[in-house]
Amino acid sequence: VSGSGDKTVRVWDVLTGLLLHCCKGHSTGVSSVGYSPDGGRIVSGSRDKALRLWDANSWETLHVFKGHSDWITSVAFSPDGQRIVSSSQD
Repeated sequence: VSGSGDKTVRVWDVLTGLLLHCCKGHSTGVSSVGYSPDGGRIVSGSRDKALRLWDANSWETLHVFKGHSDWITSVAFSPDGQRIVSSSQD
């Protein structure tokens, strides 16, 4: 999974290198992405100061988290997948 300056989250096939899906929803470039330990969800952080939680099967946004006052620099799931942590310039 990769984040892009074009505001998208892209999911790639590791074996073929082909693009599987392009998730759209952020209003500015995506600075960090991560997969949940079970592979069922993706989290993304952006310069739009929001975290997005995506379903890794339907590609739909499950939730948008807002709370940072500056752009998000890093995101990650906890080892059990029950929590998301993020860092920001705020």
